[in-house]
Amino acid sequence: MLRVLFSAGQANPVLDWIERAAVFIEVLAVAIIVSAILVALLRYLVDLVLNRERDQLYHKLKISLGKALLLGLEVLVAADIIHTVALEATMESVFVLGLLVLVRTFLSWALVVEMEGHWPWQSRHPLPLPAAVEAAQPADPPGH
Repeated sequence: MLRVLFSAGQANPVLDWIERAAVFIEVLAVAIIVSAILVALLRYLVDLVLNRERDQLYHKLKISLGKALLLGLEVLVAADIIHTVALEATMESVFVLGLLVLVRTFLSWALVVEMEGHWPWQSRHPLPLPAAVEAAQPADPPGH
């Protein structure tokens, strides 16, 4: 849309800046994903070597990776919106943006299901307490 307003057959610094900003946000999204994955893997390896909570390591790694991907996907959607709305407001580009948002939304939902065990719109069900925790809790006094 802005391209139509500002383009008169000449280069425009505002459009160039917007395009560079969109590319910067895309690079930022990739940097977020890559750095978060590296940090999560490094934390996993350190915890593995130090024998910390070995039974929980995989779950913690999966959660960390899922959060990194979710954040990266959100930033990528923002970059796509800026690029499409500001620079290429054609029906084809809006349609492609809609498809990208649908795919990324589905991926986000799938990641939430993988991390939390339920769909984003479902309420959380409390997990059953382990037997050791239940045994440590005081019993209800008689009459309650």
